[in-house]
Amino acid sequence: MTQEQQAAYVVAMAACVNAEVAAMQAENQQRVHRGESLAYTEDAFRALIASYGIHHNAVIGMFRQ
Repeated sequence: MTQEQQAAYVVAMAACVNAEVAAMQAENQQRVHRGESLAYTEDAFRALIASYGIHHNAVIGMFRQ
């Protein structure tokens, strides 16, 4: 994969993460409004980034190949 393709991949994965984060935040807001506990904590948001493989070490490793 070229560096341009790698960059496009990272951007695409970041867009997917952003979409899921928006949904997670919306769910948390609904729960706050209803007086319920949060569905997603900081750990869930961090795990999402890792699940898409776009955490710092993964991206740096991709561009070192």
